[in-house]
Amino acid sequence: MNALEKLSSSVEHHKSMLCVGLDVDPKRVPACCGEGIKGMCQFILNIIEATSDIVAAYKPNLAFYEALGPEGLSLLKMIRERIPEKNVVILDGKRNDIGNTVEFYARSLFETYQADWITVNPYMGYDSLLPFLEYKEKGIFVLCLTSNPGAKDFQQLEMGNRPLYMHVAHKVASWNKDNNCGLVAGATYPDQLVRIRSAAEQMPLLIPGVGAQGGDLEKAVAGGTDNFTKPAIINVSRSVLYASSGEDFDKAARATVERLNGQIRDLRKKQSSPQTG
Repeated sequence: MNALEKLSSSVEHHKSMLCVGLDVDPKRVPACCGEGIKGMCQFILNIIEATSDIVAAYKPNLAFYEALGPEGLSLLKMIRERIPEKNVVILDGKRNDIGNTVEFYARSLFETYQADWITVNPYMGYDSLLPFLEYKEKGIFVLCLTSNPGAKDFQQLEMGNRPLYMHVAHKVASWNKDNNCGLVAGATYPDQLVRIRSAAEQMPLLIPGVGAQGGDLEKAVAGGTDNFTKPAIINVSRSVLYASSGEDFDKAARATVERLNGQIRDLRKKQSSPQTG
């Protein structure tokens, strides 16, 4: 099963398009979990246990673990091993480089940490992504239009007859020979998301920015899937992880995921219902 097949299978099996970002801030771990690495570990494992049957994927952001040194990297590896096989694992490091450096990035993320998908930066061009693409059973989500305000500085600059992010979308579509490419497109730019979805053809989109960053869930789902006809994963992080700071944090996280899944199901029903005039 390649990366795209596993992603589609997970969405179907879990009846969810959601990806939970495991971006754990030690300062926000509930007191009931304890302190330090052990507290983070308890917190993350409880979140996974509470939600793994109702989300498609998990997305640890590497920075939160690398900042903790060797213990953090050990924690990341342990978390990866504890995520159920049916859930997709997306490692978010936005890696890229040239020469043999990028080959080692690919080996680290795909072999050492056993990612199903990773996030990468396209700025250095095709040759810098080729070592990732050579892992044909794995997948890369390429930054296209990110959810932060600074995306306007470069990604939305007009180049010729279209913005830079559209050049990226079309270029990545041409690289997708083995169906192992996808695009990162932020929910905070819903109109542009529709344009990216059209250019992406059948590539999956990873859509951050829903929740704490202010992106609208319904617009993200409708635009990102072309009304449920194409694949997309909706990332949610802080709104799930920190739904409660008390002892019920895991139950609150599950309740938040169930609510979001319910909103998406309602939207799907609305889209599939016959239109009456």
